[in-house]
Amino acid sequence: MSDSEDFYELLGVSRTASQDEIQKAYRKLARKYHPDVNKDPGAEEKFKAVSEAYDVLSEPEKRKRYDAFGKDFRQVPPDMDPDTYARAKAGGGFQGGFQSSGFQSAEGVNFEDLFGGMFGGFQGRQRGPIPGADQEAGVEIRLDEAFHGGRRSFTLDGPEGSRTVDVNIPAGVTDGKRIRLAGQGGYGSGEGAPRGDLYLVVHLVHDKRYRVEGRDVTVDLPLLPSEAALGATVAMDLPGGGEAKLKIAAGTSSGRKLRLRGRGIPNNRGNPGDLYAAVKIVVPQHLTDEQRKLYEELAAATDDNPRRPG
Repeated sequence: MSDSEDFYELLGVSRTASQDEIQKAYRKLARKYHPDVNKDPGAEEKFKAVSEAYDVLSEPEKRKRYDAFGKDFRQVPPDMDPDTYARAKAGGGFQGGFQSSGFQSAEGVNFEDLFGGMFGGFQGRQRGPIPGADQEAGVEIRLDEAFHGGRRSFTLDGPEGSRTVDVNIPAGVTDGKRIRLAGQGGYGSGEGAPRGDLYLVVHLVHDKRYRVEGRDVTVDLPLLPSEAALGATVAMDLPGGGEAKLKIAAGTSSGRKLRLRGRGIPNNRGNPGDLYAAVKIVVPQHLTDEQRKLYEELAAATDDNPRRPG
């Protein structure tokens, strides 16, 4: 990092940014400039600069010293206060480290005598290994897997080529949920550098029978006109397996939703979703002569008009 670069500007955050904002900014930039992902000649240097900025601003004590002393924070002795530093800086005695000839402050204090050889440890500090960047990939999961969970293998394409990861899908996973695989992200730089984490973003595969919204699931429930008019008890398959018996009230109209509380996608940390059966009245397409006769008799005996206002 050049002397003119500011850690906050490098990460693109304000000087009052929260730790969460700093972490989000770093992760975004680390993914962008990591050498495993970005082959631009200047990407590695940018990645190192961003990592250095995060290393300092993510630790409250380091950040406090950086805010007080700027780029000189590593060379300033731990007991020096910002006012003394400012006076030393103004007098020309601090320029990335105190001068060996000794600096006389306005109060006549020789800082070299006062702090002795303490500065060498601050000036000689070297950066250690740089952790690997976190990575993200989308995976498709069926609705039945969302209900029950289970073990799955996924083949992912990334900077290192194709690889297969084994994943334990938790029961009750929902669309957009992130599954963390610790230590399976990008490779770090330097000996002993830890790998980043891999986050798998769940996408529920479209199911022609079921519509999912959060943890709630909706399914169409076909009924014959006679079942809707007279009432009935019908069986319906459940998305998580098994079936339920639904009691249909007489006079049920198409579009009505019957709620089965707690039969949606489960939740091991709270309330499960609900299952909604949306009534859909299905008229027979091919009538026998007897059926047609009965429908005609029904029509003649009915004076209701569903299109009548009010």
